[in-house]
Amino acid sequence: MAQWTSAVGAAQLARLIGSQQDRPAPPGARKPPAYRTLADGIRLLVLEGRVPVAARLPAERELATALSLSRTTVAAAYEALRGEGFLESRRGAGSWTSVPAGNPLPARGLEPLPPESLGSMIDLGCAALPAPEPWLTKAVQGALEELPPYAHTHGDYPAGLPALRRMLADRYTARGIPTMPEQIMVTTGAMGAIDAICSLFAGRGERIAVESPSYANILQLMRAAEARLVPVAMGAGLTGWDMDVWRQVLRDSAPRLAYVVADFHNPTGALASEDKRRAMVEAARSAGTVLIADETMAELQLDPDLVMPRPVCSFDPAGSTVITVGSASKAFWAGMRIGWVRAAPDVIRSLVAARAYADLGTPVLEQLAVNWLMRTGGWEEAVGMRRAQARENRDALVAAVRRELPDWEYEVPGGGLTLWARAGGLSGSRLAEVGERVGVRVPSGPRFGVDGAFEGYVRLPFTVGGPVAEEAAARLAAAARLVGTGAGGSGAEPPRTFVA
Repeated sequence: MAQWTSAVGAAQLARLIGSQQDRPAPPGARKPPAYRTLADGIRLLVLEGRVPVAARLPAERELATALSLSRTTVAAAYEALRGEGFLESRRGAGSWTSVPAGNPLPARGLEPLPPESLGSMIDLGCAALPAPEPWLTKAVQGALEELPPYAHTHGDYPAGLPALRRMLADRYTARGIPTMPEQIMVTTGAMGAIDAICSLFAGRGERIAVESPSYANILQLMRAAEARLVPVAMGAGLTGWDMDVWRQVLRDSAPRLAYVVADFHNPTGALASEDKRRAMVEAARSAGTVLIADETMAELQLDPDLVMPRPVCSFDPAGSTVITVGSASKAFWAGMRIGWVRAAPDVIRSLVAARAYADLGTPVLEQLAVNWLMRTGGWEEAVGMRRAQARENRDALVAAVRRELPDWEYEVPGGGLTLWARAGGLSGSRLAEVGERVGVRVPSGPRFGVDGAFEGYVRLPFTVGGPVAEEAAARLAAAARLVGTGAGGSGAEPPRTFVA
């Protein structure tokens, strides 16, 4: 019986390997043999999760042809990977990827670091801040006081608690977008909202246009649904969306869905202007594409003088093109798994009907907590605290990176939680790998792209500040030195314990 569960074709593997960029070797340094370079490239693809564990690799002859290498070179690379525990083979079954005993399985998403690892590892992998106390405690206490009447019911509210639906509708109306409660469905986080939308609109094999780069976990969610992702390149820096490119992609590919983060884009931090929002809605309408507007970062404006543009859905008054997704997870706390969808009533009815076969509904207590916050003004207080903390962290992290890594390139966003940095010609995948050895966890650029793009980038979230930000930048600089000199092997220095 074969030990592999998926397969990677020769052309696909060659494309992934070709996307890896290496920093030019220092003068006098010896260039590694071709088989070693190939083995390292495949190993990194496995560690990054871009080639899954238990994936059957192409035969040596097929890969040699695709890479224009000799079969001997590929055979030597496979043998090296077998010796390191990253490849297993059996006569008649081929060769498939694996991980050595004791190594964690690679993940395509950005899972939070286990709490027990926080003493020695600085986690820049997850763009989430601690809860804004005392507001979390107050909200839970307020929710408990309001819980008894709901405890006498079955507790299943597939569309969400009526009180929270009304509250969310009123908040959209206050933003200048008239909304009825019938246009709101409460979900289990923004991920739950987007999963429900994709399940309803984009079946297996359907095209979904996505920004390139885009949010890693959403890309993986769509891949898991077997959607066909159509990347649309973002403009340089914070300029964001090239509407000529968007119009062409929507016209030529006619995707069923398009996913955009117009408010402090994750990972670049870009903010779409009103003109671009209007043009994007018009282009989607012309192509018959449903546009998902992810507003999870919309309330995280960090520069006080920044004028926020109108929401994307304000340019779709008929409600036939735009579906808006919001969440408490970024603006308030990631542990508050409350999200919501704003759409036309018929879309909401379809989403609610489909939900009966998924999760039935969102936890009542958490919905009551969010409703309490929004009703009492606690939400604005808590979000204000979140903005202040993220602003302070952003400024500290940028200053530390500027000092420790002066050749890295980035533009500082006016909001959101992430800095998108070009890593001075280094491989983002290698930085991520070596960074974990020196005590800093950072996601590399390819996690945010399609088919291995953005190898030269890393994403840095505004989740640490003060001395922790300085230490994080110092560890990143140490990792960069090891990668730049080709010394990022097992001899990298162990992380120092750091207690924030």
